[in-house]
Amino acid sequence: MDTIEHLLTRGVDKIYPSRDALDKVLRSGKKLRLYQGFDPTGTKLHIGHAVGFRKLRQWQDLGHEVIFLIGDGTGQAGDPSGKKTSREKFYTREELRQNGHDYVMQAGKIVRFDNPNPVKILYNGDWLNKLGLVEILNIAGHFTLQQMLERDLYQERLKSGVDLSLREFMYPLLQGYDSVAMKVDLELGGSDQTFNMLAGRKLVSRMLHKEKFVMTVPLLTDAKGTKIGKTEGNVIGITDPPSDFFGKIMALGDDAITNCFTLLTDTSLEEIQDMKKKMEKGENPMVFKKKLAFELTKEFNSEEEARHAQEEFERVHQQGVMENISAPTLEIRVNDSIKIIDALVALKLAPSKSEAKRLVEQNAVEVDNVIAQISVKDGSQISGIKDGSLIRVGKKKFVKIKIV
Repeated sequence: MDTIEHLLTRGVDKIYPSRDALDKVLRSGKKLRLYQGFDPTGTKLHIGHAVGFRKLRQWQDLGHEVIFLIGDGTGQAGDPSGKKTSREKFYTREELRQNGHDYVMQAGKIVRFDNPNPVKILYNGDWLNKLGLVEILNIAGHFTLQQMLERDLYQERLKSGVDLSLREFMYPLLQGYDSVAMKVDLELGGSDQTFNMLAGRKLVSRMLHKEKFVMTVPLLTDAKGTKIGKTEGNVIGITDPPSDFFGKIMALGDDAITNCFTLLTDTSLEEIQDMKKKMEKGENPMVFKKKLAFELTKEFNSEEEARHAQEEFERVHQQGVMENISAPTLEIRVNDSIKIIDALVALKLAPSKSEAKRLVEQNAVEVDNVIAQISVKDGSQISGIKDGSLIRVGKKKFVKIKIV
């Protein structure tokens, strides 16, 4: 498999209008101008983003012009892709710009923003916020209501009676115009962005009279087939502490192993296929999941940190040893009481009070390897706490207590 075939096949879902058409252009020696856009509605990137970043890096290494687009314009509208309800919060351009800076810092773990051939950083608010009424009407004029309603997401919202704001309805047009403003040859994005990216392809054809390719990459999913992302609440952040990151990878279902190796590592397809065959024949998937966790922790941190994270995981989860665990620290005064329900939420060991209560009721909360003895009714203080105590929630969430 040569570099072009590798670029167009591994970790790629679909290419529009066709893989053959793009292959022909690349083999002619033409260098393309391409981009991937990100609405920074949070501050943390996750391993799902890394699938696209790795593909951007491949384009970059082959000498193409790559743009990392911060959606400080589109982010104000709010992308409805993958969302069953309307957003509760819309962000200001200032908030999005600040988050965008965080995105760039994190994405730099994979793509290069310096020489050679640095990835360019652009902000779509620079052109979207300057559009006048006539220009917006002209963009909208290239689409019909029937075409817009063909989108599955809109159909699902309408059938379920969930509101779909015109602000969200217009989003594909705004994203589509990015391709026109930057005069790109190709757009890269997750498969959930297909409708938006094809809207851009249509606008480029109508307004610039040229071809625009669309390359979609698969969504990274967990064992249940659920997209890994902030909306779904199953984020594995690429800047998570190494031990947390390693543990979260180990918590993925066994059926996610080969997919993650394919999309997130440079492990050869032959080796991945060999792993799959060995697991089908009964070899313990834990062996390969550890390898995956180590490789990814090393990718986003260092080999030394990956090694330490693996050793810690093995001590805690396979040998039951609780010493020397890296965990956030909660400082309390000597005479303070700790309400366990409130503490679990405040420490982000549980997403809500109801979930914290459920965890306690199911004996999933331990203090120094002993099930916490508390009163669930009033969420009263934890018993048995001392300086240096370690609270564990589930299998991989920890917090240390420091009495001051």
